[in-house]
Amino acid sequence: MITFYPGPSKIYPQVEGYLQDAYRSGILSMNHRSQGFMDVLKETMRLMHAKLNIPDDYSIYLVSSATEVWEIIAQSLTIQDSAHHYNGAFGKKWFSYASHIVPQTSGSLFPIDQTLPYHLFEHENDTARAEFNRERLRTYEVLCLTHSETSNGTQIRMKELAQIRSMTDALIAIDATSSLGGVVFDWTLGDVWFASVQKCLGLPAGMGIMVCSPKALEKARKVNDVLRYNSLLFMHENFDKYQTHYTPNTLGVYLLMRVMEQVENIQEVGVRSEKRAKSWYSFLENETNWQSLVQNQATRSDTVIAVKCDLESIAEVKKAAFKAGITLGNGYGEWKNTTFRIANFPAIEDWEIEKLKDFLRS
Repeated sequence: MITFYPGPSKIYPQVEGYLQDAYRSGILSMNHRSQGFMDVLKETMRLMHAKLNIPDDYSIYLVSSATEVWEIIAQSLTIQDSAHHYNGAFGKKWFSYASHIVPQTSGSLFPIDQTLPYHLFEHENDTARAEFNRERLRTYEVLCLTHSETSNGTQIRMKELAQIRSMTDALIAIDATSSLGGVVFDWTLGDVWFASVQKCLGLPAGMGIMVCSPKALEKARKVNDVLRYNSLLFMHENFDKYQTHYTPNTLGVYLLMRVMEQVENIQEVGVRSEKRAKSWYSFLENETNWQSLVQNQATRSDTVIAVKCDLESIAEVKKAAFKAGITLGNGYGEWKNTTFRIANFPAIEDWEIEKLKDFLRS
C-alpha cells in the first residue's frame, strides 16, 4: 500500500535497517544517563543543527509530541497571555488548549486564501482596523502561528514572517509540524519552532522536536516555571549536558540520528519540496477535474496539498484509491467530507507520485 496520508505518513525505507541496527547496537537497553546514550543524543543534535541549518545559539529539545509543546509554551513562556492567529483546525486547537492554561489568551481566525500580514496589519480598505491591529501586534507577549496548517494545506512564507518580526517584540512561537524537515526556514524569524517526527522527517510517530532561541530561554528564566517535569528550564538543564528530562523514546532518538545522517541538507530538500508542490498544483489545475482547496498561490502549502470536490466524489475517489493500493489523506475539520489531502513529504518517492497522478487522471 502506498500512503500519501499527511501524518503519520510514509517512513523512509532505510528505517527498516536502522531498526535492526538499533537492536544490535545495544542502545535500546542503555540507561538514558549513560555515556552511550548521551553520545547518541549529542550526535543527533549536532546533525540536526548541520542538516537543518539551525543556528548554533538555538537550543534543541526532544519531547513526546508537538502537542506537548503547546503546554510548554503556555506554562514556561507565558506570563499574561498569548495571541493566536490561525486559519485551520490545528491552530484553533492550539488556541483552545492554551486558553485552558492561560485564560486571557486571545484567538483570531483568518481566511485560508488571505496572507497573514494582510490579516494582521494591512486592511487597505479599513485603515482604523489596520492601525488597531498594528498596535496590538506591537504589544503582544507571545504570538502563536501555524507555519503549515495540516488541516487545509496552507503555509506562511518566510517573507511574511520577516514582516511580522520587524513589527513586534513578541516572542514568536511557530507550529511547524507539517513542514520541519521539508521546507527551508529562516530560524531567526521565530523563537520557538516545533514539530513531530512522523511527517517531513519520515519517521514513526512518537516524538516531538522543539527548537528555541536565546530570547525564548531568557523569557523562560523570567517566567521561572519550575513546578513541572516539562518545564523548559528543567529541559534545558538536562539537554545542556546531553541528557533528557525524562526517560526518552530511545529508539526514536536513535532513528532520528540515522535519518539525519542520510538526508541531504535542507536547502536541497526544500528545493525539491517546492518543485514537487508546483508540479502538484499545476497537475490538478491542468490535467484533472480536481481543484485545490486553496486558491491563492501565496498561501498554498509545499508539503500538504488539499483537494476539494463534492462529498460524493470525495468518498468515491478515496474508496477507489484504496482498491488501487493508494491511501489518500482524509479531509479534516470543516473540510472533512469535501476534501482529501496529499502529503508531499521527502520520504515519498517520485514513482509513487507518478502512480497517484496516473490514478487521478483516470
